Amino acid sequence: MIKILTLTLCIFYSGSIIANANKPEQSSESHSAATQQASNKEKQRGFLYGMGIAFNQEIYQGYNKRIIPIPFIGYQGEKLKVLGPFISYDIASSDNATIAVIVAPTFKGFDESDSDVFIGMKKRSSSVAAGIGLRYNWHNWKANIANTHDILSKSNGHIITASLARTFNKGPIFIEPSLTLTYQDSNYVDYYYGVKQHEQLASRVAYTGQSALNTSLGLSISTPIFFNGFTRLSTQYTRYDSSITNSPLVDEEASLSVTLLFSRFF
Repeated sequence: MIKILTLTLCIFYSGSIIANANKPEQSSESHSAATQQASNKEKQRGFLYGMGIAFNQEIYQGYNKRIIPIPFIGYQGEKLKVLGPFISYDIASSDNATIAVIVAPTFKGFDESDSDVFIGMKKRSSSVAAGIGLRYNWHNWKANIANTHDILSKSNGHIITASLARTFNKGPIFIEPSLTLTYQDSNYVDYYYGVKQHEQLASRVAYTGQSALNTSLGLSISTPIFFNGFTRLSTQYTRYDSSITNSPLVDEEASLSVTLLFSRFF
């Protein structure tokens, strides 16, 4: 099985932030200039490419961590944004808010070769989710809500994600702490963390997953100063709902992921 990783690629707009790299501190006037530069950069269109590496801790038993290279190619247009398998198309917008159709892979799943705890269990497959997202920007605040559903009928799961972030900048360095709440319905949780009656063993009891609400704290540091592109280092700590951590397949209550990405327009 191809090793898969739970991560969120947050660089649809990685080419859209730019600032004055020559001044370590900014007055209100220079800050306004940097904001205007960022606005102009956000209008850049065209194809982009990038590469990265991701580290992720797993909460499944015996399936501790993975390090995965991330090559990608994408496109940023006025309404259409593509980053590898992640697609977003804006269908309505105002000065601060945008509604978009979104399509994204669900990087989840396992088979028997991934860990001894999965021996005798049916493979759980990754899938593709699609739905509607709302983005709202106000000054340096960003709010996002996404409502998606498994369109390949692997889990038939439903996911709602809400996040709030605040951007701070020090010259050309941008720091963004964030808080994310993720609701996963019972179909999703039962598919990826449940154990069917015919899959139970003495060491692995049957388990029916219920809906979950997970909480994540994130921090990203990004800059446009390297190689005429955009570099982003992100880390995210996720605390899982008890309906997930009570699964006999799970032996951790939280996970940590770290992703380093570089992107550049052709």
